[in-house]
Amino acid sequence: MPAEASTSRPPSPPLTERQEARRRRILHASAQLAGRGGFDAVQMREVAESSQVALGTLYRYFPSKVHLLVATMQDQLERMHGTLRRKPPAGDTAAERVAETLMRAFRALQREPHLADAMVRALTFADRSVSPEVDQVSRQTTAIILDAMGLDDPSPEQLSAVRVIEHTWHSALITWLSGRASIAQVKIDIETVCRLIDLTVPQE
Repeated sequence: MPAEASTSRPPSPPLTERQEARRRRILHASAQLAGRGGFDAVQMREVAESSQVALGTLYRYFPSKVHLLVATMQDQLERMHGTLRRKPPAGDTAAERVAETLMRAFRALQREPHLADAMVRALTFADRSVSPEVDQVSRQTTAIILDAMGLDDPSPEQLSAVRVIEHTWHSALITWLSGRASIAQVKIDIETVCRLIDLTVPQE
């Protein structure tokens, strides 16, 4: 079989309530450690101790630190999504609402730069074995953008625009974290790419 077949994992069965609680403790510990010291501060043994699970159990949930930090990013985005649903973005057009949404998410990450750096580095390092976790991050980001657009059934053209927006947002995070872009530059880039939405969504 091709090499990628050996790195793929079968779908996991649904977690029990106890397993889900354990997983949440692990993700919380990961975010705390990353928030204090970035990517290098997240050591699997420390995560296990902090979340009060056996090291072997931790590895059954997350085979590596990269798996863990990408899952942490998905969890952080899910939390942001909940906040955005409680307080939807303002804006007269879908493009304005998406730009506002992504900048609110960006500012949330800006408040915890070590955590943001750790999660983005993990995404950058991710190989095929981390595909399920990376796909979850992408699906969560897509859901956030589609909510801001007010779409339940996007067309292929709209999904294509969303993918380009996601790529730009991810790239903007990397350039900001590396000190190569200011917040003002990030805002301009996000607002510019969100104008793609105007080509796919009827104006209100």
